[in-house]
Amino acid sequence: MLVGGVAAIGAANVIAPGSPTSTVPTFSRLTSTTTTTLPGATTTTTSSSPTSTSTTSTIVGGTTTTTAPQTVTISAVGDTVLGNTPDVPSNPLAYFEPLKEALAAPIQFANLEGTMTSRGSSKCVPGDNECYAFHVPPSFARVYRAMGFTVLNSANNHSHDYGDDGVTDTSNALRDAGIAQAGLPGQIAVVRDGKVKVAFVDFAPYSNTNDLLNFPVAKQLIEKARRLASIVVVYMHAGAEGSGADHVTKASEFYVGENRGNPYLFAHVAINEGASLVIASGPHVLRGIEFYHGHLIAYSLGDSVNFNNFAASGDLTLSAILHVTLSAKGAFVSGTFTSVKLSQSGQGFVDPTHAAATFVNQLSREDFGSNAVVINRNGSLAPPK
Repeated sequence: MLVGGVAAIGAANVIAPGSPTSTVPTFSRLTSTTTTTLPGATTTTTSSSPTSTSTTSTIVGGTTTTTAPQTVTISAVGDTVLGNTPDVPSNPLAYFEPLKEALAAPIQFANLEGTMTSRGSSKCVPGDNECYAFHVPPSFARVYRAMGFTVLNSANNHSHDYGDDGVTDTSNALRDAGIAQAGLPGQIAVVRDGKVKVAFVDFAPYSNTNDLLNFPVAKQLIEKARRLASIVVVYMHAGAEGSGADHVTKASEFYVGENRGNPYLFAHVAINEGASLVIASGPHVLRGIEFYHGHLIAYSLGDSVNFNNFAASGDLTLSAILHVTLSAKGAFVSGTFTSVKLSQSGQGFVDPTHAAATFVNQLSREDFGSNAVVINRNGSLAPPK
C-alpha cells in the first residue's frame, strides 16, 4: 500500500466492532454457501442470482427458436481497504457506495487487503516504521456483501497481518456474510452464475498463500480448478509497487528486497494451463491489458477503495472497474472498462473524463504492442485484430 508515492501500510490500532464509529447495515444472508474439502483444496460454492439463459431450442408451429447461449459476466476491482481500526469510516457502506451501480454484475470480485478481526497481535514490532498491518471489524464483511461482492481474495501480503486469529476471523466473517474466499493455501473459490460454475484460484508470492513463485504447485491448482468449473479465473497479487511501477517489465519484479514474481510470465503460464481470464492488483497503480491466446490479462486494476491508507496523487489516483463477459466454456465475449478516480481520502468515484482509460491505453500500447487491448471511448474493450 502506498503513502506519499512509495509502498507503505498504515499503523494498526484497535476498536471494538459495533462501536459508534463503525456503522454497518443489518440484513440477512443474501446467498447460501457450502464448503467442500478436496485433497489439497478448499472449495467454497456461492449461488448468485442467474442473469443469463442457457441454450434451449423450442419448436413452435414447426419453427425452431433457439435462445442465446449462456454467458457469465464478472466485474473486478483491485485493492480495497475500508480503513484500519480505529481509523475507519463512520458509515463504511456509504463510503463504498459511489461505485455500487458501476460494479453491478452477477459475480463481483475484489482484493481484500488486511484482515477482519478484533483479535490477535499485529505482525509488526512496535517502533518498526517499515512494517504495516491492517484490520477492520469482522462486521465489515457485510458491507462488501451489500455492495454485491461474491468473491474476495486473500492471496496478498496482508492476509496474515494479525496472525492465525486474524486469518480465522476473516474467513469466518466472509463465510457468514455469504462471500466466497480464495487465495489461502490450497483454497479455490467456486461460484455460480445460473448453472455455470466459475472457479477463482488466486496467487501471491508468499508461502502462506497460494504461491505464484511455485510454478509446479500453481499449475496443479489451476488444473484442479478446471476440474471444478468450466470457467477458471486466475488472480495474481504480483509486481513491484509505487507510481513508477505502472509498466509490465516482463521480468521478475522486486520491492523492498522481496521477490514479487514475474507477472508477465505467470499470467501467460496461467492461460496456457487453462485459465479463462487473468486479473491482478498489488502494484497500487494501473497497468496495461493484454490479449493472449484469445484471453484477457489485466495486469493491475490499481487501488479501488480505501480509507486514508493510500497516496492520492498522480497515477495513484487512477483506478478502474473491469467487466468481462465469457461464454459458458470460458471464451472471451466482451468487456468494458470503467474509469475511476480516487479522492484525497481514497474514496472512489466514476470518472467522466476517462483518465484511467486513456492511461491504460498508453501503457497497453507501450508494453504489449500488437497484443494490446484497446479501450474504446464508450469503455468497451477491443481485442487486437
